[in-house]
Amino acid sequence: MALPAAAAAAYQNAARMAQAASTPGIAPADLPGQNFSDFLTGAVKDSISTIRQGEQAAQGQIAGKANIVDVVNSVNAAELTLDTVVAVRDKVVAAYQSIMTMPI
Repeated sequence: MALPAAAAAAYQNAARMAQAASTPGIAPADLPGQNFSDFLTGAVKDSISTIRQGEQAAQGQIAGKANIVDVVNSVNAAELTLDTVVAVRDKVVAAYQSIMTMPI
């Protein structure tokens, strides 16, 4: 399951940024290789990987080569990932619509 690993990595990155922000002279944007674009790219790649693992596990079960517990866990992780992606997309669309209705 990649979801707990992604959550742990996000927590570690947030902790590192908080520590860097509390250190005088170092801004969170100064962390090497850490910017929003890299974070977003990694999150999308992790999401795609999790969904593919769920699909592969389901196909393995259809072929009779996979353990049902692993299949359920993989499909559940894929479903949770898809729900998260859809929720983030909805928030981005709502934010865009809100910005577009702002008076100039």
